[in-house]
Amino acid sequence: MLTYVYEPGKIAENGKDRMRFELGDTMVEGAAETCALCDEEYEAALALYPNSWRRAKLALLESIVHRFFYEVDTKVGPLSLSLRQRADAWKLMYDELKDECAKLSAPTANPKALARPPYFYEGMHDNRELGGTAKGGKRGGRFVLP
Repeated sequence: MLTYVYEPGKIAENGKDRMRFELGDTMVEGAAETCALCDEEYEAALALYPNSWRRAKLALLESIVHRFFYEVDTKVGPLSLSLRQRADAWKLMYDELKDECAKLSAPTANPKALARPPYFYEGMHDNRELGGTAKGGKRGGRFVLP
């Protein structure tokens, strides 16, 4: 059985209540009718990324966006429901967080590329035939780039 609990007193802790607060998914009275995700989904995402709050939040937002992407606006007589606005708000929040995460992640070097000898080295453009190098015309020298 899925649970839907929100305790505002616990938003100071890094747990599902704080995540619900940050995502605005706090209307738990209607359970699945009013909540985007259940407690178990929040806890699973937090367990999946225990060292990265942003990554867990991004995973939850991605799930929410996929879940509500099909919502459309409906009008029946004088009654109109703008469900698409809610889906667009989740999508905007997801896009902003995804861009923020992309800016924070540093590129990493390929370990295989670092294991090879360097391509560039000091004196590689010296004209050895003219003997005009500080190293006495020999090719080589010390390496300058890893």
